[in-house]
Amino acid sequence: MPAPRVIVTRPVREAARWIELLRNAGLDAQGLPLIEIAPVTDHTALDAARRNAGSYAALMFVSAAAATHFFDGADAPATGPQPRCWATGPGTVRALQQSGVAASRIDAPGVEAEQFDSEALWARVHTQVYAGVRVLIVRGGDAAGQPAGRAWLAHEIAAAGGVCDTVVAYRRLAAPMDAPRRALAELGVRGEAIWLFSSSEAIAHLRDALPGRRWAAARAIATHPRIAEAARDAGFGMVRVASPEPDALIASIESFA
Repeated sequence: MPAPRVIVTRPVREAARWIELLRNAGLDAQGLPLIEIAPVTDHTALDAARRNAGSYAALMFVSAAAATHFFDGADAPATGPQPRCWATGPGTVRALQQSGVAASRIDAPGVEAEQFDSEALWARVHTQVYAGVRVLIVRGGDAAGQPAGRAWLAHEIAAAGGVCDTVVAYRRLAAPMDAPRRALAELGVRGEAIWLFSSSEAIAHLRDALPGRRWAAARAIATHPRIAEAARDAGFGMVRVASPEPDALIASIESFA
């Protein structure tokens, strides 16, 4: 019996680890990035945030890309107290550690968390925020470099009396869909491969790249209920939710296949 084919839709750099893990588990994992990570075109605000990082009690990174792009090109950290670094999931934790952040400075949901998201992170770090505490959210932006994504955590910080700033460290663009990628996508449309989604934005880009397709035969695994809801809204016929942790993800794919 052929190995189940899985379409990994994460950006190229982030997808590499997932593809390796899935292939080592005997799955036919193929990359089809739907989001392209690009640097910001104007580094003024990012450079200022790097210089002033020590003035914040915590730096919150929305993704691994946020951590990587914030620390790439940054000067050596100043001596003295260092801010806490908040991460929503294990991928961001790895990126922070690879960037030189000590594990003792990182706060993130535990491996036992049902979801890796801002809500789970806030449950872990909310006691650090009180009147006057400053937090910097490092996130991605749209093609123009404007902040993009949920503002839920910023609202919670403000409600607790904290002061929240935001800086865009990278841009999220629709990845180009060349002929080989389009052929792979058509397999997914027909249900001959399992889609793996970790972003609602990726689903929107997929629909834009393949207008007019009917998705009733398509099968998808989403790493968060909100992403699963986006897939169902797009018309995907079979959608399941699985943790992004490797063992849970592989088990879900194998049971789906």
